[in-house]
Amino acid sequence: MAQPTLSNDPAYQLLLSEPIDGFNLKKKSLDLSNLAGKRYQGLDLRKLDADGLDLSDSHFRNADLRGIDFRQTNLEGSSFAGAKISGCYFPKNLSPAEITMSVDKGTRVRYSTAS
Repeated sequence: MAQPTLSNDPAYQLLLSEPIDGFNLKKKSLDLSNLAGKRYQGLDLRKLDADGLDLSDSHFRNADLRGIDFRQTNLEGSSFAGAKISGCYFPKNLSPAEITMSVDKGTRVRYSTAS
């Protein structure tokens, strides 16, 4: 598993600059295939429409994710060390123990993404 990276990808750069409402509005016209394996460290991503995104193998260290609905998001292999996750919905197959270990210790979450 590679370390999360930064990228010049337009969708990723839009998330880095944090106009989340702008990202959500442009989401349908963006190529969202390059958002996995990226660093989202310390970002305020509240209000992100994460439906259908592949954010696998990403780092969300100290990110503000409060209230995001990740139920239809691929988070396999992502780390949430120190992230604010109050009010988040997570994929049904992702156990509370995995989430807690990831937030507390920085482990990467593991779960079955099969339907």
